[in-house]
Amino acid sequence: MYSNSFYNNQNDETHDKQRKVFFLALIIFIIMVIYILRLFSMQIFAGSEYRNQSVKISRKTRIIPAERGEIYDRNSFPLVSNTESFAIDITPGEIPPEKFDSVISRLANYLEIPKQTIDEKLPKNIRKSYTTIEIKSNIPFSTVSQIAENSYDLPGVTWRSKPIRNYNITGSMSHILGYVGNITKDELKLLYNKGYSNTSIIGKDGIEKQYDSLLQGVSGSETRIVDAKGRYMNEEPEIQEPEKGKNLVLTIDFSIQELAEKALGERNGSAIVLKPSTGEILAMVSYPYYDLNIFTNSDTLGSEYKKLTEDPKKPLLNRAINATYPPASTFKVIMSTAAYAENIIPPTKKIECKGELDYGDRIWHCHIGKPGHGYLDLQNALAQSCNIFYWTLGRDYLHEDTISSYARQFGYGQPLGIDLQTSTSSSGYVPDPIIHERRHRRKWVGGDTMNMSIGQSDTLVTPLHVADMMAMVVNKGTIYKPHILKQIRNTESVTDIQREILWQMDIPNSVWEQVQTDLRYTITNGTAQFPLRNKIVQIAGKTGTAEMGFSDRWHSWFVAYAPFDASAEDAIVVVVSVEATNIWEWWAPYASNIIFQGYFAKQTYEEAVDALGFKYLMKPTGRQE
Repeated sequence: MYSNSFYNNQNDETHDKQRKVFFLALIIFIIMVIYILRLFSMQIFAGSEYRNQSVKISRKTRIIPAERGEIYDRNSFPLVSNTESFAIDITPGEIPPEKFDSVISRLANYLEIPKQTIDEKLPKNIRKSYTTIEIKSNIPFSTVSQIAENSYDLPGVTWRSKPIRNYNITGSMSHILGYVGNITKDELKLLYNKGYSNTSIIGKDGIEKQYDSLLQGVSGSETRIVDAKGRYMNEEPEIQEPEKGKNLVLTIDFSIQELAEKALGERNGSAIVLKPSTGEILAMVSYPYYDLNIFTNSDTLGSEYKKLTEDPKKPLLNRAINATYPPASTFKVIMSTAAYAENIIPPTKKIECKGELDYGDRIWHCHIGKPGHGYLDLQNALAQSCNIFYWTLGRDYLHEDTISSYARQFGYGQPLGIDLQTSTSSSGYVPDPIIHERRHRRKWVGGDTMNMSIGQSDTLVTPLHVADMMAMVVNKGTIYKPHILKQIRNTESVTDIQREILWQMDIPNSVWEQVQTDLRYTITNGTAQFPLRNKIVQIAGKTGTAEMGFSDRWHSWFVAYAPFDASAEDAIVVVVSVEATNIWEWWAPYASNIIFQGYFAKQTYEEAVDALGFKYLMKPTGRQE
């Protein structure tokens, strides 16, 4: 019994071991089968996918930047074109650490720049990075050829086409066109999802910035297969051609721009020529201006830009849309419109001007002094620009709320909506009694209404606001959004920019016709009879002289339209403003007449000056005596 039990137990243990071995072998067999099936699946069924992934890993892609679109004036005169040039880049992670200094030294020698300049762009903390860094732009083809011939000794060094913007016309076009520059880190954060890269060139100001997305185009690419050391494995790269940016046609007529530029001369101020029936800007001059081509030379850009920012004359400021001034007597156009529209006084009602008015705790003086203008009706008050008439009209009849309301309906204190990013264009300011009390900590009084009535006090406008104000009169109640872009062109299509209503006023046409008649009367019988004599075209407009804090100088305004006897479609509006920072000269009306003469007689500045008999006013520089 004992021996049988012993053998039975021994047999059970043997069977247990056999079962364990069997199950272990079975598990191993199953694992091997799964592994074999997995390998079979990876090689046969998913082989193409993995092969594609391996190709991707070994692909090296280089961005081919698109050529930036060109810019033309309305007559297809080229304003901005592209000049072929190159940029040199380094991908620091592709340079073997032991060769880093020698590569940088060789490259510095080819580029003829100090090695330290490159070292500063490649600090030690990024030397293992595979981010491409631009070292220098505006490189001639001869230098690129030299680098290409020695590329074996320059691992990580690449080059690419980087055309330079060529501003064919600078001068007063600088504030309109703007300029381009390398994208900054902050700009890239905002624009990365729109296809921009760290090597992108983007618009920094003006039209270049406003329509950068149109001008940019679509970048292409060059892709090659490389080995583990980054060496090219295929001879022919895969090329995706870039798509050139769209060309832009501006509303600007360069011949008129040049005429307005010369008419303004070297005077701090601005001149605008506007088509009231469409909102198209034919010319926009702001002086002083600057040379746009300084932004194409990266070697001197820093120092030159610093000079511009530190210049007390502020050449970077577009005075046509960013600078604000009191509108002075040009505001009386709004006052007359309000008086006629509200029908608060008969057009024939006369108010006496004795040259001064005793009101409050001061004596208010009309610009003519004693004995004054005498008795004037509304038409003659505008023609003679009588302050006492408009002081009385504003204080005793219209009052500040009505004046403020009409000013805003004319667009004052409102955004301009112009498609020009020189910076955010100013909205100006229209006084409000409540805000006035908060700002000045005193109640609004009759004297404030009187100041407002002649365009002084806190009222501030840009020259473009004044141009739009006159456009409202010409169009009999409509202002179209002022714009610089006229047309977008590419190889497949042409898109015209349509006019857009910005502001409208519901006033009878008879009111507008009366205001137009009064503005023509102002030229024929008013303050600007001599400067605005013109045999070519009938002009209607208004002068203005604004107090600017100087005892011997004032700000000179003139705003007008012509022809007076034609439809709005055939008319242009001209506004010229000359800052009080200049030595005093009542130049705005003279400059405006030169522009009208040149435009309608198709004359150059010199021919227009000669035809008007203004030669005696000119110094060799074009300044008035």
